[in-house]
Amino acid sequence: MSLKAFHIVFITVSTMLAFGFGAWEFHAWRTSAAVWDLGLGIGSTVAGVGLIAYGKYFLKKLNHISYL
Repeated sequence: MSLKAFHIVFITVSTMLAFGFGAWEFHAWRTSAAVWDLGLGIGSTVAGVGLIAYGKYFLKKLNHISYL
């Protein structure tokens, strides 16, 4: 596996983890109404969106390098 392929897999897993944690925190906020949970949910969702933007930038920048 090349470094490019590993990086794409790592960005994908990190994005899924960020959105999963955000959903978990939003659920915790609905049950407990703690402001801390809302802040973590929003921050994690923003991080997930940022990771998607970075992934698109990375793929566009390195489209000439093979995955092998």
